[in-house]
Amino acid sequence: MTIKLVYFAWLRERFGMGEEQVDLPESVKSISDLFDWFETRGEEFEAVMEHRKIIQVAIDQEHVQDSGTLIGDAKEIAIFPPMTGG
Repeated sequence: MTIKLVYFAWLRERFGMGEEQVDLPESVKSISDLFDWFETRGEEFEAVMEHRKIIQVAIDQEHVQDSGTLIGDAKEIAIFPPMTGG
């Protein structure tokens, strides 16, 4: 499945890109699976995944809190650090 991944804030800086189109492996069914797959993509991704418990995710612009959430036939997944208010 081809999906658009969008990265924000320090994640964008660390990955060196704001977004990318990727073909996810068949084994990636949930956000947790996505994060596991990230760990196989190189040092930058592996280092970011050390913080996976605080990273926030939105699937097709809907915030999700459970890493077990299924990706389904999503078109876009946004990945960002916790938001702070002012």
